[in-house]
Amino acid sequence: MGSTVFVKVVGFRDVERHALNTLFRVAAEHSTCYALWTPESPVMPHIALIDVESYEAGMALASPGLNPNLKLICVGNGAPERAWRVFARPINWSAILHAMDQLFAQQGVDINIDSDDDGATTIIPPGVRQALLVEPVRDDRLYLRARLALAGLIDVDEVESCAQAQEKLRSRHYDVAVVSVDMLDDPWGLVQRMVSMHPPVESVVVTSSNRSWAMHERAEQAGCRALLDKPFDPSLVYRVFQMV
Repeated sequence: MGSTVFVKVVGFRDVERHALNTLFRVAAEHSTCYALWTPESPVMPHIALIDVESYEAGMALASPGLNPNLKLICVGNGAPERAWRVFARPINWSAILHAMDQLFAQQGVDINIDSDDDGATTIIPPGVRQALLVEPVRDDRLYLRARLALAGLIDVDEVESCAQAQEKLRSRHYDVAVVSVDMLDDPWGLVQRMVSMHPPVESVVVTSSNRSWAMHERAEQAGCRALLDKPFDPSLVYRVFQMV
C-alpha cells in the first residue's frame, strides 16, 4: 500500500496553489504521494511548505503551537534559521518535490512507518519525537496530551496501565514518556525499564497526587526528568514539556 505524506501549506498566491495541487495529483501515481493537510486530516502534518512573504506565515511561525521538529520548506525572502530548505521565486515546484522525496520517498532515507488498526499507513518522518502517555484517568490524559502538543509533541500513544505500556515498549521506541505513579500496577518498575532500555527513553516525566518531598526525591533517584504534582500547575507543565 502506498503512503501518504500530509503537507501543511501556509500562504501562496492562487496560481501557485493551483500549480501545487497539480503537482500533488501527478505525484499521487508514485508509491509515496503528497496531500494537502487540513485540520480534518487523519494525522498531523509531516512537513510544512511556507510562503514566508505572506501574512499567514508570520502568524504560523510565531505560534507557540508550531511543532519545533516539523521540517520547514520556505519560499521567498526572510526564511527563519530553522528552515530545512529555502527556495526563491519564481518557484521551481519540481525541485521542492525532489526535496520532499529526500525525506519521504524510498531513496535510502530511513522512514518509520506505522499501520493503524484499519490498515492505513502513516509516516513518522525524521526529527519527529514520539511520546508515550501512561495515565488511567481520561481527563488527565486529555489535558496532558493537549499540553504535549503545545510543546511540539504530536505523535503520542496513550495507555491506561503499566501492562499496556510494556506492550507498547516492546514494539516502539519513545523519546518522551509521561507516567502516573499513582497507579497500582508497579509504575516505578515501568520507569526503571524505560530509563535502562537500550536506547533508553530520553525523558521520563512522572505525575502524582502525592505532593511530598520524598516523592520528588524518588523521582530524581529513578532518573526522571521531572515530577508534576496533581492537580497540575499549567505554567509548570508548560515549562517541563518545553524542556523535554
